Amino acid sequence: MQLYSIGEAEELTGIKAHVLRYWESVAPGLAPRKSIGGRRAYSARDLQIIMRLKYLIRERKFTIEGACDELIAETELYTGAESAAADALCELHELRGELSDLYLTVRKYRRARKAEETQND
Repeated sequence: MQLYSIGEAEELTGIKAHVLRYWESVAPGLAPRKSIGGRRAYSARDLQIIMRLKYLIRERKFTIEGACDELIAETELYTGAESAAADALCELHELRGELSDLYLTVRKYRRARKAEETQND
């Protein structure tokens, strides 16, 4: 399972690190793993929750409390008889995770290539 640092999570989601840390304290289900040294490691599921919160707050104009309530309601909905929709949603989340991995790989490659070019000049 791919884990992302807080910097990578910030880059992928467009949400600043201090906001991510705040959301951890109020959002249900958003709990990145922490190393012994306290470094956060976000899973693909954590990134999905962050992106959903971002959408609810920025696009739908929910407050953080309202967005958290909506996440809870959505979770309860998907635990019902909506298995086909839930399966499709799971596939979409997996694809998003794969795309995130590809994006980070391309970014690292471009940075390395740029550094190599400037070193050769």
